[in-house]
Amino acid sequence: MRLPVSLLLLALLCGACAHTAKSSGLEGLRPVVEDFYKRLRWKDFRGVSRHLIPERREAFLQARRDMQDERDLSITDYEILEVGMTPDGMRATVTGRIQWMRLPSVSEQTATTTSEFIYQGGVWLLERQLEGPFAGELP
Repeated sequence: MRLPVSLLLLALLCGACAHTAKSSGLEGLRPVVEDFYKRLRWKDFRGVSRHLIPERREAFLQARRDMQDERDLSITDYEILEVGMTPDGMRATVTGRIQWMRLPSVSEQTATTTSEFIYQGGVWLLERQLEGPFAGELP
């Protein structure tokens, strides 16, 4: 049985639209945020940088090298507290709690962070983050 070409095109287009809407919504944001924090915890800073807007990636990686975060920074815990999205679904604010230590200090620090993500080029990217171990770096 052969399907008409127009029917196949319609099925493909509907599938593409459903995927785009899902990726740009909360369902698409959640795995990005979880992966961002998981990579931070395991010091995969190159992987973390892929979640940043392109113009901030190299500066972020350079700061990690300069501060010797591969050796000195330990993310001990994180928790996603709240996620809000603009009505158009193109921007999201993620409030979280992060705990970390950066040598030579042996004191654990805790901060409530506000991370602003934008949906750009079909993916969610971190535009800025307030507070936490990268305060001032992602303004």
